[in-house]
Amino acid sequence: MPGVDIRPAAYAVITDDEGRMLLPHWHHETLGGGWTLPGGGVEPGEHPDDAAVREVREETGYDVELTGVLAVDSQVIPGDRRGDPAREGVPLQALRIIYTAQIVGGSLQTEQDGSTDDVGWHAPDEVEALDRVSMVDFARERAGLIPRR
Repeated sequence: MPGVDIRPAAYAVITDDEGRMLLPHWHHETLGGGWTLPGGGVEPGEHPDDAAVREVREETGYDVELTGVLAVDSQVIPGDRRGDPAREGVPLQALRIIYTAQIVGGSLQTEQDGSTDDVGWHAPDEVEALDRVSMVDFARERAGLIPRR
């Protein structure tokens, strides 16, 4: 697809022994927000594994060990919905690598001055009631946490 920007990103599905899912709340001045998986953009030259670990730490306060690749998701965002005036009109392909991970250290804390403004553990029925981005359900399906639709 010519004339499309691409943004690789890495995310993690993290659950605890009670079946709760760790989700940060993403926010954007013009696009709104929603509950999402911990993760984000891969920096130039950065390995996606390292990006996932870094982003989880930044957004949740936890240190994690990746336990596997769960899925790869791709979504093309129309240029008029990007929320980036500098790239207005240019579609963005969000290429998202989703890992499974387990916590190995750190403690829960909300990101300061970042793209998220809250973080918490959510039971399955609570996740259903959250205003969440579509990637959360995509990952829940792939992880077998909910039936595939």
